[in-house]
Amino acid sequence: MTLQSVRTIVIVGGGTAGWMTASALAKVLEGHFTIRLVESEDIGTVGVGEATIPHISEFNRALDIDEDEFMRATQATFKLGIEFVNWGAIGDRYVHGFGFVGQATQALPFHHFWLRMRRAGRAKSLDAYSINTAAPTQAKFMRARKDMPQSPVADISHAFHFDAGLYARFLRGYAEQRGVRRTEGKIAQVSQRETDGHIDAVVMESGERIAGDFFIDCSGMRGLLIEQTLKSGFEDWSHWLPMNRALAVPCESAVPLLPMTRSTAHSAGWQWRIPLQHRTGNGHIFCSSFMEQDEATRILLGHLDGKPLAEPRLLKFETGRRKQPWIGNCVAVGLSSGFLEPLESTSIHMIHTAISRIISFFPHAGFDAADIAEYNAMTQFEYERIRDFIILHYKATERNDSEFWNYCRTMSIPDTLERKIDLFRSNGRVFRDLQELFAEPSWLQVMIGQRIVPQGYHPFADLRSDDEVDAYVSNVANVIAKCVNVMPTQAAYIAEHCAAPPV
Repeated sequence: MTLQSVRTIVIVGGGTAGWMTASALAKVLEGHFTIRLVESEDIGTVGVGEATIPHISEFNRALDIDEDEFMRATQATFKLGIEFVNWGAIGDRYVHGFGFVGQATQALPFHHFWLRMRRAGRAKSLDAYSINTAAPTQAKFMRARKDMPQSPVADISHAFHFDAGLYARFLRGYAEQRGVRRTEGKIAQVSQRETDGHIDAVVMESGERIAGDFFIDCSGMRGLLIEQTLKSGFEDWSHWLPMNRALAVPCESAVPLLPMTRSTAHSAGWQWRIPLQHRTGNGHIFCSSFMEQDEATRILLGHLDGKPLAEPRLLKFETGRRKQPWIGNCVAVGLSSGFLEPLESTSIHMIHTAISRIISFFPHAGFDAADIAEYNAMTQFEYERIRDFIILHYKATERNDSEFWNYCRTMSIPDTLERKIDLFRSNGRVFRDLQELFAEPSWLQVMIGQRIVPQGYHPFADLRSDDEVDAYVSNVANVIAKCVNVMPTQAAYIAEHCAAPPV
């Protein structure tokens, strides 16, 4: 039996999600399928997802995109991690860096030896034991030196800050060069087949009917296809993550140019700081049940590093996920599939993973139920585990200075997160569940940074003397400090390799 193939793909919506999807499919399908993307310049994009995690490099490499060219086109800077200010308590500051923490030995993670020395009062802050956390606070950056495998500089893991609008424009050019056809305009109607409810076409306001075999919904939070048409349903997580408003505003650049995102907690939310080559992106995410918009605006504008370049723009959202991100011949990608606040810069990564799953489960025209069910289960797992990691930042706090923080500190949390916290609090153990995004170093850094102190550590850490362990732990910090000392500043590195033309 010859299975009937999907031949025409229609992507509804542009922005980062739409053009990432179009570019990846154009690269993989090499002109064998028809790909059309429908978007309207009159419908704005969220455009605040300017911080990423290292997996974005994998996406760009898969498309054979030159990193320096990409950085110049998007006004990008490098990112080694995220600095969290005032989260565990007012005055606290720590960095969640990418990559490794310390150096494992005797099949035992480094942090167990660090916990032993910390208890003895002979350890530095955890930030001193990873090059990705030690370098950004000093504005230092370089790409990993794989030709120096015995040095911490071989382990540098980087991501980017970039202008999301410029990235979408960059990918649009990439996709159109590979045959993707763009249609400008608004959709007036979505046509469904009577036999099975599958989408068979979108009808434009101009009257043009755009038919397809497979539809990808990148229409943002409104979910034009997946929700408004196919009624996926929404699983609300606002009882765990009550943020529902964001104010975004760019400001003038400030020095030094730090290779990290900064997240500063306020009385009912938090403020992001994302440095680009030509400006700094800022925003204040807050909960309208605990703070009025005027106060949120005042806080945002009062904590900028430079002159604002526009009026603050309000965004409204609801935290949660679509119950079925793939229904029939339609799959949702990006904000149409759900929303998790950008506290850990996961939004663009989740576009990437959705595209990867679509390619893995790319359908025949019959759209097998087993494939769709597995795709939906994998997406649910990803969302729930990232959700847990974000909840951790709110739950694990000693702040009691506002009603908001009292709510977060005392709220019930998912059992999956409770288990992880209990395991770490007992003896510092961290284990990764299956294919969840965040690995052991991420959980370690955030739990320590949020003041979860283990009662013990792995017993194997006691097999060596205090002086031996002290020498081992101290050596790691000393070597990293020496490496950071000789690294160039990020500003100098960008000027040499990938400076964007002046705006």
